[in-house]
Amino acid sequence: MRIVFMGTPDFAVPCLKALIDDGNEIAAVFTQPDKPKGRGYTMTPPPVKVTALENNIEVFQPVTLRNDETLQLLQKLEPEMIVVVAYGKILPKEIIDLPQYGCVNIHASLLPLYRGAAPIQQAVLDGCAVTGVTAQCMDVGIDTGDILMKTETPIGENETADELHDRLSLLGAELIVKVVHAAAEGTLTREKQDESKATHVGKLTKEMSVIDFSKSAQHIHNQVRGLNSWPSASAVLNGKRVKIHRTIIAEGSGEPGQVLSLIPFIVACGEGAVEITELQPEGKKKMDARAFINGLHGITADELKFS
Repeated sequence: MRIVFMGTPDFAVPCLKALIDDGNEIAAVFTQPDKPKGRGYTMTPPPVKVTALENNIEVFQPVTLRNDETLQLLQKLEPEMIVVVAYGKILPKEIIDLPQYGCVNIHASLLPLYRGAAPIQQAVLDGCAVTGVTAQCMDVGIDTGDILMKTETPIGENETADELHDRLSLLGAELIVKVVHAAAEGTLTREKQDESKATHVGKLTKEMSVIDFSKSAQHIHNQVRGLNSWPSASAVLNGKRVKIHRTIIAEGSGEPGQVLSLIPFIVACGEGAVEITELQPEGKKKMDARAFINGLHGITADELKFS
């Protein structure tokens, strides 16, 4: 099938690779403009652009899709389908209506749940046991189009949002290939979303990082997993900010925030306790809990408390 692919970050790369490997004709790739990154503010191409160029696919990086020039370009490209994966731009109706088989979006949730910007992280923050990816036929709303196919997967009790992100990106790649085949065979079906079950999620913010140890151990564990690796859950330990990257649920009780033991590194919560297994003191690199404890030079658990 002749496809125009629209996507930007790492999450979209497996989908693009899968479509290439499946033998589809990728007429062009649309992605976000290069952005300055790092201390030197070096202009850096999005991961999808890198993959496209490696496969000799023409790349376009329009600032907006809402102009006649972009529409005319897409008309000349004559895609049978436009595949959109984490592109980061809203498609106008003229573009959505252009391809024979429509614009198909791969979204990292089981729609209509978790429409919006951060579905993977929010599913973990909410302690969901199951999530997945949905292929939907795009319309002018945000993740509101008809459902074409879904794939479900359990979320591990200690799985982080980053780890889930990587798994869902691969499931999305498998799903988009199935959708393209079904479209070509004329067996693709559409199902309206149940608006009564729809939920929406916004972007992650740094304000979400602060851990409140008066909350339950499960709540804090979900917060740590859901905000890994950005913006990262954090708390203040004896006056210094510490990012907490990994925890597991532990046994124990005490005043919220009080360190109950050093090895393992267990902290009391409002209900239960968590063991911190990976953290990052302010101004230092990420380290495991044992390395952190070894650097405390004789300080006891009783002397340590998170706030």
